[in-house]
Amino acid sequence: MTLISLLKRPYIYILSLVSSFAIAQSATIPITTNDHALVLKTDQQGRLRTVYFGEPLHSSSEYEAISSLYHFDDANDGIYNAAYTPSGTWSLTEPAIEVKHADGNSALELKYLSHSQKPQSDASIETRILLKDPLYDFNVTLVYKAWEAENVIEQWTEIQHKENGAVMLEKYASADLYFTGDNFYLTSYHGRWAKEMQCKEEKLENGRKIIDSKLGTRAMLLQSPNFILSFDQPASENEGKVILGQLAWSGNFKLDFEVDTYDNLKFLAGINPYSSTYALPANQVFKTPSLIYAISNHGTGEASRGLHRWARNYRVLDGQGERLTLLNNWEATYFDFDEDKITGLFKDAKELGIDMFLLDDGWFANKYPRNSDRSGLGDWQENVKKLPSGIGHLVKEATKEGIKFGIWIEPEMVNPKSELYEQHLDWVIRQPDRPEVYYRNQLVLDLSNPEVQDFVFGVVDKLFTENPQLAFIKWDCNAVIYNAYSAYLAEQELPQSQLYVDYVKGLYAVLERVRAKYPKVPIMLCSGGGGRGDYEALRYFTEFWPSDDTDPLERIFMQWDYSYFFPSVVTCNHVTDWGKQPIKFRVDVASMGKLGFDIVFSHLSEDEKAFCKQAVKNYDRFKEIIWHGDQYRLVNPHENDFSAVMYVNESKEKAVFFGYFISQRQRLITDKEPIKFNGLDPEKQYTVKEINLFPGKRSPLDSEKVYSGDFLMKAGYNPMINAGRTSVVLEIEER
Repeated sequence: MTLISLLKRPYIYILSLVSSFAIAQSATIPITTNDHALVLKTDQQGRLRTVYFGEPLHSSSEYEAISSLYHFDDANDGIYNAAYTPSGTWSLTEPAIEVKHADGNSALELKYLSHSQKPQSDASIETRILLKDPLYDFNVTLVYKAWEAENVIEQWTEIQHKENGAVMLEKYASADLYFTGDNFYLTSYHGRWAKEMQCKEEKLENGRKIIDSKLGTRAMLLQSPNFILSFDQPASENEGKVILGQLAWSGNFKLDFEVDTYDNLKFLAGINPYSSTYALPANQVFKTPSLIYAISNHGTGEASRGLHRWARNYRVLDGQGERLTLLNNWEATYFDFDEDKITGLFKDAKELGIDMFLLDDGWFANKYPRNSDRSGLGDWQENVKKLPSGIGHLVKEATKEGIKFGIWIEPEMVNPKSELYEQHLDWVIRQPDRPEVYYRNQLVLDLSNPEVQDFVFGVVDKLFTENPQLAFIKWDCNAVIYNAYSAYLAEQELPQSQLYVDYVKGLYAVLERVRAKYPKVPIMLCSGGGGRGDYEALRYFTEFWPSDDTDPLERIFMQWDYSYFFPSVVTCNHVTDWGKQPIKFRVDVASMGKLGFDIVFSHLSEDEKAFCKQAVKNYDRFKEIIWHGDQYRLVNPHENDFSAVMYVNESKEKAVFFGYFISQRQRLITDKEPIKFNGLDPEKQYTVKEINLFPGKRSPLDSEKVYSGDFLMKAGYNPMINAGRTSVVLEIEER
């Protein structure tokens, strides 16, 4: 055994090796951020346990003593606080991993072998812990990446073996966490089309709470892999210990929360094992998706700001970059358009002052023209009747108007009424002997098949090859997987149970190729709304579409709930004709993210046009604060008759405030008290000016008065939000 130790903080390097399991190996492994510590320790049998989850100790040497304070062994169940619980041997608690070895045996033991901790180029410290079965040549590596300043941890598992034949992975969680405490509160999110991210908070009681998806694609449609876990009290914006987390995976997921007989919480997260047994050949590594979580001792606001900074700096594609404002034709034309109608909309985009025009669904297919969602999907050639001069002509005409041009695709899907379906039925996920089941009149292509991966990449590559000035892609994904069966896996004599996993791996393989050739082109991740939005996909996409429900009143709630997990730079918000609110209200709500329009601009009144043009100019002035500043949720719409959010830039010189009257009770008085701001410098002096005023309207607020940051955060400010002033936008600047 050798041991090398360099204990100078903040970086700890440890390497320890054992040549056999005859003597239990001892190790204490702290995984720390600035404000938190997760401590793992081996027991006398060499099994790894979670012994601490809390504020970091001043002296790292004292982590060694923590394990003696807790006693969670139970002869009937096993070890409750195992860091990665195996199945079939000493534990009867819910396992993190279940396997069938090459010889058919289902028992697994995992004991500590070694670990290392090293700084990475992305400012994280990566901890790798190797566990091994004493009887089988089967290894599991637990990997943790910790970003100190952001208080964010990303963890996953790598599984490998050298057995004589494939090992069947029947369950393979990404994380197995254990928390001690008195009470635990879970906020989870459910939904359906146009009703995504509907929140529910509940106290976790003894037993198991499971959140999962079995949809295959568009996995977030009914349940979300995002969660808030709060300790000892319900989640609060500025108080209490909380975890904001997400399983970063674009397919079936499972989150398992269990309050055990000691009233502590065991949490498992990973790919849903439902119909997903995976055959792992010898010497190959199976890497699970990442569980990503931000930790705060001071409420959800601090946690989400840390997660936002982490996402912008280290995960989202071009997270520190610009985004394009746009005009989309979908709600203006749906499938009914031609070349002249589209080029006519370019003038609207130019007059409005936005960056780009986006051509949505309906531009392709000839034998089975895409005139509805019932045909043409999969046949990615321009429809010669609608667009006789092709996409290239539209790109040139948009360029003449001084705007960019983007386009919609849905390359993972196919209509049964299409040439692709007729020519490549073997590329379609379907049971060959059963009736087909459709979602939005379409089926899913089999991305486990390398030929299908080539086809999907080719759809994107052809568009850019033929139109080098193409500036933007909207990538949609509307269908879920019914009748799961892959002709390709059958041909390769691989288990059909691999389809759900291999589909997502195939998708990521395509996206890797796209980004290798087109690294900078902005691409929106759309999935019939918010059916797909996770931090693994956002490695490849610059933004995502939260919901097809663009009613601004509903969007206030959705955007609030999405904001716990995602920075505003990745959320696409469009002004549409949904809802009954005036154009000002709609534009103000959409400005809290990446602004877009999906209206017929020429149909607006002159005052509405003037307002929109000025609002776009205002947005161009403050969008950097929205995209890259810190967000502070001030007044919760779930608990009040009005809502308020503000964004503050890094230097605290500028901020933007958004407030909305959301009550249907028109006589309700909501402007009787001030709203306390947050995030400002108490020593700085600020002016507060109302912007986005409708033509002919005057603000009742004094834009010349000067306030200290201390005053605005302690005494507050009254923006006069009421039934006559339903949306208020304030620009706060250092004097």
